[in-house]
Amino acid sequence: MSTTGTAATPATPATPTTPRTAPLRVLAGAAFLMATSAIGPGFLTQTAVFTAQLGASFGFAILISVLFDLGAQLNIWRVLTVSGRRAQDVANLVVPGLGHVLAVLVVLGGLAFNVGNVAGAGLGLNVLFGLDVRTGAVLSAALAIGLFIVKEAGRAMDRFTVALGFVMVGLSAYVAWVSAPPLGDAVLRSVVPEHIAPLSIITIVGGTVGGYITFAGAHRLLDAGLSGPESLRAVTRSATSAIVIASVMRIVLFLGALGVVSHGLALDPQNPPASVFRHAAGDVGYRVFGVVMWAAAITSVVGSAYTSVSFLRGLLPRAEERWSWLVIGFIVLSTAVFVTVGRPVKVLVFVGALNGLILPLSLGTMLVASRRRAVVGDYRHSMALTAGGAVVTIAMAWLSVQTLVHELPALTR
Repeated sequence: MSTTGTAATPATPATPTTPRTAPLRVLAGAAFLMATSAIGPGFLTQTAVFTAQLGASFGFAILISVLFDLGAQLNIWRVLTVSGRRAQDVANLVVPGLGHVLAVLVVLGGLAFNVGNVAGAGLGLNVLFGLDVRTGAVLSAALAIGLFIVKEAGRAMDRFTVALGFVMVGLSAYVAWVSAPPLGDAVLRSVVPEHIAPLSIITIVGGTVGGYITFAGAHRLLDAGLSGPESLRAVTRSATSAIVIASVMRIVLFLGALGVVSHGLALDPQNPPASVFRHAAGDVGYRVFGVVMWAAAITSVVGSAYTSVSFLRGLLPRAEERWSWLVIGFIVLSTAVFVTVGRPVKVLVFVGALNGLILPLSLGTMLVASRRRAVVGDYRHSMALTAGGAVVTIAMAWLSVQTLVHELPALTR
């Protein structure tokens, strides 16, 4: 399972990587791949919208979501890397055929959201250079495809996501600083909120570790050859780092938006995150938004395509040796849908609702797998992690079903 094959030649098996030999690039690359997969156009919009609605109390939702995110991510990453298998293979060992169901859900959800990611990349270039959004989308997709054509695609992907991850956090931190948010109120309401909105929690948890996102880094580590119980310390560090990166980005966006709304400025309902950047720093801030939007979108394009295709590897004949071509095809298809059809709102929302079911399904499966010797051998999974994962699974399952019950009738009319 290597990411060092080219798009034109079969990938060669990865050299097993132990925690002592695992390069920092691989661990950081996995963390940033997961984090930047989470930080997409939807991530930016959700943060701005909920801050406008809840004010400083949205900090409480962020705090709770971080705990949920860690509970989900640590369980999934540890079980997958101990077993040395991807999620769909582990699921098939738990219940025959379940891995195929999980793969279909992840690929369909990843494809639908990748249409939005491609659109976001086009919007970013539109803000920066005035390009037509569709033209910007095609150019961005071409750049993403280029990462998987080079000889060492995995290394190129690692460097790309790490570099743009730093760019996004740095520029967003600048906007948070110039917006002068009420930090004391933000800290207080993060612990003692005036308002609690369960929908905000389910939305941002799903946007951080839902769907394909939580598997991105774990599958990257497996493809780099990092597996087995001896890798757990490195895996835990990488998984935690991924959540920290995504959470830092969420917090600086929250503070930027809070600074704007606390000064009595209204956000544009058509583009809430753009108005945060513009209100905070004027025309310069709007250009900064263009960079952040493009970086968030293009890294999500890469993460979505790579992770979705990783669910096909091992399930489809010859998919393992032709994975880079499949990634390229996935990006091309996403771009073609956006250019020709646009963003079909009902389809995106409907698939998004279904995508919310993936986390409780996948996390619940991993918790069962953690007790199966056929999957994890002699490894004993932490009872504390199991309990925390069970809480996340039950909560997300209930909230996801409620979302489907209330949203499905409207979407099918």
